[in-house]
Amino acid sequence: MKQTTHLEGQRFYYGWVIVGLAMLSMAYWFGLRTSFSVFFVALIDEFHWGRAEAAAALSIAMVAYMVMAPIVGILVDRIGPRRVMLPGIALIGVGLLFCTQIETLAQFYLFYGVVVGIGIPCLSIVPFTIILAHWFERKRGTANGLASVGIGMSSLLFVPLFQYLISLWGWRSAFFIFSLLVFAIPLPLNAIFLRHRPEEIRLLPDGDSVDNMPKEVPFHPTGSSLKKQGLKDLMKTGRFWSVILFPSLIAFGIYMVIVHHVRYLVDLGVGKMWAASLFAVMGAISGGFRFFWGWLSDRIGREITYTLGGICFSLGILALLLFQYILSPFLLYLFAFFFGAGWGSTAPMIMSISGDLYKGKNFGLIYGMVEGNIGIGAAVGTWVGGFIFDQTQNYFWAFILAILMSFISILLVWYIAPRKFRLIKTSSQ
Repeated sequence: MKQTTHLEGQRFYYGWVIVGLAMLSMAYWFGLRTSFSVFFVALIDEFHWGRAEAAAALSIAMVAYMVMAPIVGILVDRIGPRRVMLPGIALIGVGLLFCTQIETLAQFYLFYGVVVGIGIPCLSIVPFTIILAHWFERKRGTANGLASVGIGMSSLLFVPLFQYLISLWGWRSAFFIFSLLVFAIPLPLNAIFLRHRPEEIRLLPDGDSVDNMPKEVPFHPTGSSLKKQGLKDLMKTGRFWSVILFPSLIAFGIYMVIVHHVRYLVDLGVGKMWAASLFAVMGAISGGFRFFWGWLSDRIGREITYTLGGICFSLGILALLLFQYILSPFLLYLFAFFFGAGWGSTAPMIMSISGDLYKGKNFGLIYGMVEGNIGIGAAVGTWVGGFIFDQTQNYFWAFILAILMSFISILLVWYIAPRKFRLIKTSSQ
């Protein structure tokens, strides 16, 4: 009997299928954001819209994301992910199909900003953070890191693909193909393979059988009770607001650098194509490191891992700052490597820390709030970077501020102390 149980424990765990779905879906989610830049250029060239008014379509989509993320989180917990995600994915496909008929700016705002924007949270990190928290406990960091590799893959796949399609057949055909890809890949795969909880197929988190349940204890005696507290009680604690705040602070710095580094380098004499290619390189590097940081955090803890990621992030920005004084390509290589590595630590740590503390009946709403605030941090960081440059004609203090926000974010993670709330398997089984 023991031998049979052992063999059952060695079977492939279906949770890794959910991780694969998450990776694929996140690639589409972030691909929708990053590919906007190539459609943006094509639409401006054809309709001669102003840059600010055309870019407002993405701003509308971001506002829709911030509003819908908590709603999607709540609904995933209450009615299940399929009933939420599948209509949302279909809405993205319909919105992209409508985009093939754009003739006016108002239509661009409606079809992309509103229709696609409302659907995007259903394919994003929000539902999968909630779902993966049910499927993994001990290996949560590894699973989240592997799932978020899709974010890094998107900049390598979607941007060059749609740039090529636009140059070959035009932006209308590119939107049409994007719509077909949404209907053909993430929609049916999530419809067929997505499962909410491991208990649906008689499993426990990390692949343990219900019939052979391992004994697990929290690192901290209040760990499990924290997840059972009501939202009103949680909102009275500094730990709760720190979980909401620390991701938005690091997003502040990330998007400040991502949005402004190309212009900064071009001002210093770097070619536009060379400067823009750094983003693809950083995306690839971040993708590899997302899995590494998630795996590492399961072994040495979230706090130390996030600190190491923050150090890499800051070293990358320092290399970028030094480039204005020492015009050496080596500094740009250091920037791409360290910034990409640091950026890679963010998604798996934000997902894992949130799940460690709050997986339970309120987790959907809580993580939706986290993502909404990430959007706010990203928007504010982007604006502040431009404002500081307009006032000083230099990005020095903007990039210094990004490093400072990273440091504060690290301090908040140590204050949150996720090590006190993680579950581990005891040696007695």
